Amino acid sequence: MADASIDAVLIQIDSTGQTILGLVLALIMFGVALDLRLGDFADVLRRPLAPLTGLAAQTLLLPALTWAMTMILQPQPSVALGMIIVGACPGGNLSNLITHMGRGNTALSVCMTGLSSVVAIVATPLNILLWASLNPATAALLRQVNIEAGPFLAQTILILGMPMLLGMALAHWAPQLAARLRRPFQILSWLVLILFILATTIANGRYLLTFLADIIPLVVLHNAAALALGWLAAKAIRMNRPDTRAVTIEIGMQNSGLGLALILNQFDALGGAALIAAGWGIWHIVSGVLLATLWKRSDAREATP
Repeated sequence: MADASIDAVLIQIDSTGQTILGLVLALIMFGVALDLRLGDFADVLRRPLAPLTGLAAQTLLLPALTWAMTMILQPQPSVALGMIIVGACPGGNLSNLITHMGRGNTALSVCMTGLSSVVAIVATPLNILLWASLNPATAALLRQVNIEAGPFLAQTILILGMPMLLGMALAHWAPQLAARLRRPFQILSWLVLILFILATTIANGRYLLTFLADIIPLVVLHNAAALALGWLAAKAIRMNRPDTRAVTIEIGMQNSGLGLALILNQFDALGGAALIAAGWGIWHIVSGVLLATLWKRSDAREATP
């Protein structure tokens, strides 16, 4: 089978590239934080059930479900690790746009994205270590790439937390400056990440393309499971239709760009893990747009007399 040697594929990144990736991680989190306002979290106090249900599904249930999938499907260790890392990431800002497209509760989506992004400072590295250590294959891989719990947690919390706190402080104390910086920072961080991905793909293309066909079905299945989990979590507490759509999209659209940057920066640029995160980055947009389109058409049919 083609993926038999995917664990041996390492994306070659020099010391300069590692420095750039660290900067990209900081820019991504800083850009996310510039979008956050204390008012975004007011809904948690006014209507705590919906956002906290979404947060629980995002930070507790999805990582556990992802681990279960890796145990059942038994993908190669680097691929399983990529799934666990993506499953441990917070929701992405694109979920707000897709929720709006699908006529979901955009305010709830924004609230959940902000909440999960802040919690992710600690939850993401903890979930990666916990669930990767509970899968024997990925636990062995963590030892192979010399991931030690203490240094990994400290470094990742610092990388994610410092720019997040700085961005939130700027957004609170200098909102006009934050508003001017928001778009340039978000564009810059994603542009640098995309250019970096293109450069590494070109340099390692002959290896990565060999395994792409084996990765795509796993990405599609993982994303479908995340969307289904979000929908079931919302239905379990009887959310209304707009809230259900917001939670469904939020859980189904991970910040896979953050996951990819973590893989390239912290996990020896493992090819299988990187392909999973990169595949998620493309596919969750496709699935989100398709789902939003289906919802809009369903609403239109119901509105037709």
